[in-house]
Amino acid sequence: MRRRAAALAVPFSAVLLAVSSCGSIPEDWRTPAFLQSDEEELDERLPTVTGEVGEEPKVDFPNIKPPEEQISGVVKKGDGEGELVRSDDMLLANIVDYQWTAKGEYEKTQSTYDSGAPVILELEQMGEELTGDLVDQPVGSRVEFIFPPQDPQEAAAMGQPEPEPGSSVSIVDVEGRFGKGDTVEGEQTTDGGDGMPTAADAGADEPEIEIPDSDPPEDLESVNLIEGEGPEVEAEQQVVVQYTGVQWEDSEQYDSGQVFDSTWSRGGAPATFAIGAGQVIEGWDKGLVGQKVGSRVMLAVPGEMAYDGEEAQQGGQEPPQGPLVFVVDVLGAVDVTPPEEAAAQGDDEESGGEGEEDGEGEDG
Repeated sequence: MRRRAAALAVPFSAVLLAVSSCGSIPEDWRTPAFLQSDEEELDERLPTVTGEVGEEPKVDFPNIKPPEEQISGVVKKGDGEGELVRSDDMLLANIVDYQWTAKGEYEKTQSTYDSGAPVILELEQMGEELTGDLVDQPVGSRVEFIFPPQDPQEAAAMGQPEPEPGSSVSIVDVEGRFGKGDTVEGEQTTDGGDGMPTAADAGADEPEIEIPDSDPPEDLESVNLIEGEGPEVEAEQQVVVQYTGVQWEDSEQYDSGQVFDSTWSRGGAPATFAIGAGQVIEGWDKGLVGQKVGSRVMLAVPGEMAYDGEEAQQGGQEPPQGPLVFVVDVLGAVDVTPPEEAAAQGDDEESGGEGEEDGEGEDG
């Protein structure tokens, strides 16, 4: 499905960005003084966070020097009954970051509430130091983190920019989750056909795509097997999907109807990527934009909108050639802020001080 590797959305705080890009937490953040706590026993050094999840929190900093240990705690438990976060989930989250430089001195550096663009966190790519307070919490929970200063030499060795002085504070609001095996809900109203392949409703199992005894369409074709009731997917949004793809005609690599790629075959972990931005094949960019979240969509993709061409090479492996067929469950679609834009936003934030946020002590 992918034409080239896509840069997935990453959290704004430096520690989460480092983990996303390097796969491990810096050694000086693995402190023996690492503390976890729940909403009933929060460490008194954590800033006080108030307000409703879904709105930018109000943050009051204690009149102390920034702690030099990693500390985290559940500020508020959500009421998402039956929606507990699992260690292999993707989370939809809003994140607000502060840099706490000295006693009474701090500044807000990033906020997805300001940008209107949440992030998608892939928990399996993050260490227990980051996920410990997120896993087993209900959707709608709010978790706070303090990360100690990073050693400049270690930052340089990891390819990270020179760290800012002081400790960083991140407030993470869990707005939703996407888990292994998730599929769209709703009744399948058609299996396809009429010149298109068919895919009978298999429930939560992988759909089996049957190729008809006819020529593939010359143009991109789509059929909504399940009509979703969510918002329409927009170009440059981050989508979360389950999908399976088969070859329409016999090729050197695959027989007609043979599966060449499927999230179901990889344990049912959803995939996430930017749509309508040239990060996936043209058939996906044009075929999924405008579809409603919650839909199951069959796409018949002509060869010129699939993997034909030298640019289709992926990791040295020859991709499928010619016309293809996909069945795609559109689980979610969100606006996101690319990391480079988020960093630029942070440069524009103003400092607060003496217990005041941006010098005014107001929300956001």
